[in-house]
Amino acid sequence: MLEVIIFSLLNGILYGLLLFMLSSGLTLIFSMMGVLNFAHASFYMLGAYFAYSLGMHIGFWPSLILAPILVAVVGALVERFGLRRVHVNGHVAELLFTFGLAYVIDEVVRLIWGTVPVAYMAPASLQQPLFNLFGVEYSMFRGVAMLIAILMFVALWFLLKKTRVGMMIRAALTHGEMVGHLGHNVPRLFMCVFGFGCALAGLAGVIGGPLLTTEPGMAATLGPIVFVVVVVGGMGSLPGAFYASLLIGLLQTFFVAIDASIGDILNGIGMNVDPYGEVTGITLANLAPMTPFILLVLILIFRPRGLMGELEP
Repeated sequence: MLEVIIFSLLNGILYGLLLFMLSSGLTLIFSMMGVLNFAHASFYMLGAYFAYSLGMHIGFWPSLILAPILVAVVGALVERFGLRRVHVNGHVAELLFTFGLAYVIDEVVRLIWGTVPVAYMAPASLQQPLFNLFGVEYSMFRGVAMLIAILMFVALWFLLKKTRVGMMIRAALTHGEMVGHLGHNVPRLFMCVFGFGCALAGLAGVIGGPLLTTEPGMAATLGPIVFVVVVVGGMGSLPGAFYASLLIGLLQTFFVAIDASIGDILNGIGMNVDPYGEVTGITLANLAPMTPFILLVLILIFRPRGLMGELEP
């Protein structure tokens, strides 16, 4: 039982940090530009596929740097020649544009890389065990993924809270004309922010591709959960997204690991119920895929601004 708890804890933290790596770019774009990018998970998928293709020629470590840069270039071009043109028509036009963009990216991926999963794996040097506990090995790649995610959180927090760049971009969101009068190119700032946010999604794809499956449906798998993370954490709150990601990752992982039925839990606290009933027979593992959305509903009911939202509803 102890080994189940330990490895569920480690896997839950790893999955939560992966969700944070993906949601951090979306949070950054929304907090600085006010744009809710429905195609964000598609840029995550592009990062995984770019790293897979580059890795076959130049290796994993160079692709860890180059793949997010390529995704950033794609994101900057999307903002410059697409999103900027529809921005003047309001948020509905932006949502429709990014929603359609997600389908376009998905189809392009299917045309180039096919419809079946690709063999994107971590390098052999990182597949070595980081430690061996209870006879089960925990790979170095998982430890590296955790370290990268934590470093990303620290770097983003420092960028937003402690640098002139973060203050300037925040000022451009609410007082764009004033920032422009001070000599700054506001449209270029927003293009760089959007590209940087997409690069963070691409970096999550580079790390998440070997951990999960690199296939055309990977964006649809994590895309809805990413928006849950952003809402639960608080729209535009980077620390909120971090805590919400860990919470969802740990809940889902422990639900799968424990796999007890609702009836078993109720009987364990002294309630005499049928453990095989239609409702009481439902297991926590069955509820695991629904956990983020149940949490979303509860947050919207009892704390609409999220865990660390700055504005009251």
